[in-house]
Amino acid sequence: MKKLNPIMISGKEVLPLIEGGKGINASDGRSSGAWAHENCVGTFSGVSPDYYDNTGNVIFERYFNTNRKLRHEEMVEQSIKGCVAQAEIAHEVSGGNGRIHVNMLWELAGSQQILTGVLERAKGLIHGVTCGAGLPYSLGELASKFGVYYYPIVSSARAFQVLWKRAYHKFVEFLGGVVYEDPWLAGGHNGLSNAEDPTKPQTPYERIVELRRLMNELGLQEKPIILAGGIWSLSEWEDYIDNPDIGKIAFQFGTRPMITKESPISNAWKQLMLHLKKGDVILQKFSPTGFFSSAIKNTFLERLIERKQGEVEYRHEPAGEYTQPLNLSETKMIFIKPEDAEKAQKQIAAGFTEIKETPDETVVFLRPDEWIQMKEDRKNCVGCLSQCQFSSWSASKGTTGRIPDPRSYCIHKTLYDVSHNGSIKDNLLFAGHQVYRFATDPLYRTGVPSVSELIEKIKRGE
Repeated sequence: MKKLNPIMISGKEVLPLIEGGKGINASDGRSSGAWAHENCVGTFSGVSPDYYDNTGNVIFERYFNTNRKLRHEEMVEQSIKGCVAQAEIAHEVSGGNGRIHVNMLWELAGSQQILTGVLERAKGLIHGVTCGAGLPYSLGELASKFGVYYYPIVSSARAFQVLWKRAYHKFVEFLGGVVYEDPWLAGGHNGLSNAEDPTKPQTPYERIVELRRLMNELGLQEKPIILAGGIWSLSEWEDYIDNPDIGKIAFQFGTRPMITKESPISNAWKQLMLHLKKGDVILQKFSPTGFFSSAIKNTFLERLIERKQGEVEYRHEPAGEYTQPLNLSETKMIFIKPEDAEKAQKQIAAGFTEIKETPDETVVFLRPDEWIQMKEDRKNCVGCLSQCQFSSWSASKGTTGRIPDPRSYCIHKTLYDVSHNGSIKDNLLFAGHQVYRFATDPLYRTGVPSVSELIEKIKRGE
């Protein structure tokens, strides 16, 4: 195994090992501080992080306004408080070692407002901001204003070129590096474009070389590429180290740090991941963001798949093949293809009697309790996304103008619930596609390791 030499990240020489920032609350001040303590880079999630009362107990999110716009403002303020709290914890745990980054989703509604509030209130505690889930054009200007380094997350050289031309060429000083997150290997939301086939993964090497070639052309030879997605053992990526075609590189670990003593996720979640098999994580597109995402196949995801498989096309009036009537209610009828009639009736007979329209001239079939819960979740929407397919919320316009999509779900609710000891069967569980390796990794045979123990193994290529 090649020796890992320190590189400059966010203004300090540290080992090129980075904890991926996973939201909601899947990485926090405890885990990120522990990574920084080992002279690495720790990253806490900036999406609905916890904050605490005077006795150290978590103050769970509560919303007092009935108006969604006002609830959104409450969410923004609580997110700022949480980020500051986690930055303070991370700083204390780090002992002044390493670097502390915050990870922010650009598609989070109010992300710029949250980041501004956090960097104002946590001066000197946060050294870098990583940001993906969209194209964060304003990130360079915002981070540079506070003298904080920024790291856009991209899945192709083309995406970075767009960011550079539109904005980043003006803010080179605090561009700390570029995170290449492989869209076929990473957990959580993935940056697959419409031009890429989710079923035909490409090897990251050529895509990273292309990114480095572009960065060199732009005079960014000294800026590191941070490789993310599918990173487990450095021995498998040894050819990327000291490679002149790639240049300076650091490695971001997303899934593997989730099972450490400092990891904030529940023991039930950790135990589940220890026993997963290859193929238990799937790439799917049910997220209300509209992005592909990788998640563990459980009851929650299986029901979404089942609902999608039961989907039926329709028309409002009989036309062409659409001649079979189907009653949505006592007063509303639609028309489906005769060959879909049996498919519809089987679902209705199985208790899926609530027939709901999607934005794409299809209908799906829900149980009455599912429909009641869906209406409740929409009523409680806090406007967490810049625009949401599930609730039709739009931060800029108030609404997307499309009907809510019953094939999706409230992402804020499910991620917040599972991160606070909620059911691991009935909530969304993001994970990378390497998660099955916990079951055979010798490090986890004798129990849950500490961050320090994990990093020692990583440095040795184990």
